[in-house]
Amino acid sequence: MGITPQQFKRMEERLNRVQRAPAPAIEPTLRPNPASSPVILGLDPSLRGSGYGVIRCAKPHPQTLVHGTVTCPSAWAHSRCLVKIVQTLREVLMRHQPTVCVVEGIFYAQNLQTAIVMGEARGAALAVIAEAGLEIYELAPRKVKQAIVGYGAAQKFAVARMVQRMLHLPSLPAPDAADALALALAHAQESGRYTLEPRKRI
Repeated sequence: MGITPQQFKRMEERLNRVQRAPAPAIEPTLRPNPASSPVILGLDPSLRGSGYGVIRCAKPHPQTLVHGTVTCPSAWAHSRCLVKIVQTLREVLMRHQPTVCVVEGIFYAQNLQTAIVMGEARGAALAVIAEAGLEIYELAPRKVKQAIVGYGAAQKFAVARMVQRMLHLPSLPAPDAADALALALAHAQESGRYTLEPRKRI
């Protein structure tokens, strides 16, 4: 059917408005911020020498943010040692803002007193980490050694040497700090690959 000149003019005006309309803005693709990479706190709790280490997952290799040992003299009372563990870990959490924590699994102690003391240190450390809202995972010592050295019964020196190499550290980390860094590295490896065995969360 035919259309009138007035109808044709209105259609032409509508078509021109559509063509002149600005194209919708396209949001730029967000690039990952390096600062948002996972930051892992490794923790090897002990009453007299709790090792800790914080790494950031990055390429070409993880970056070490801090590592050290909470050392308490033998003359200190247990309560004083627990306070120092809590205070040190709170400072580490505040400064480096880890996103997850991995702690060494419980081993079977033949001495009941030793087991109690270790439990005190572990409980104090885990309470601080949980208070900060971090997810906490547990890795068995043998599994950590297997992941880092390739041998589940590796000696502490071998673990420390491999940790130094993997993190490009200028010097060998102290034994307890090396164990903590090894925990963080092992967790990073577990997170980056598919596994049928679920990680143990506590």
